[in-house]
Amino acid sequence: MQVILLERVAKLGQMGDVVDVKPGFARNFLLPQGKAKTASESNIAAFEAQKAQLEARNLETKKEAEALAEKLDGQQFIVIRSASDAGALYGSVTPRDAAEAATEAGFSVDKKQVALIAPIKELGLHSVAVKLHPEVEVEIKLNVARSEEEAELQASGKSIQELAAEEEAAAEFEISELFDDIGSAASDDDEAPVADAAGEETN
Repeated sequence: MQVILLERVAKLGQMGDVVDVKPGFARNFLLPQGKAKTASESNIAAFEAQKAQLEARNLETKKEAEALAEKLDGQQFIVIRSASDAGALYGSVTPRDAAEAATEAGFSVDKKQVALIAPIKELGLHSVAVKLHPEVEVEIKLNVARSEEEAELQASGKSIQELAAEEEAAAEFEISELFDDIGSAASDDDEAPVADAAGEETN
């Protein structure tokens, strides 16, 4: 099926190009979203008549997208989720969640603009592409954590696995410190007493 593109469409072509596409793709995506029209003689003629207006409108929305892109590119947004100790989420983070996190922070982002290849299913920092315009794309980071404190630690560059290992090491250190205190309290000498099999102390 041939259509004429009313704006640039990635991997298809530029505004004004007449391209061959699958009928389903045209009916379900290009035509209802106003990205293309069927390439009939009347539609091509109408496009030519409106080309200057369409190009001006495209330039206008592109400028707006570029202005937003400058502020949005590289931003990091926190998404709080429940997860297992291993870092697997109970559920997942979707384009809607990403858009809501950005919108709450004062950026106007629609879920349709979030290009998430697959839902996020684990804690950590995740890079996500946001298509603000057919010709303007930025990258944001989603900091998926179980709490604000955990998000701060992740933002400083620590993974959930590292945090868990640190907590475990700290707990082991506390236990060894406790045993050291017990050992030193048991004797005033520099050398700690050794208990024999019967439980009596020998020097």
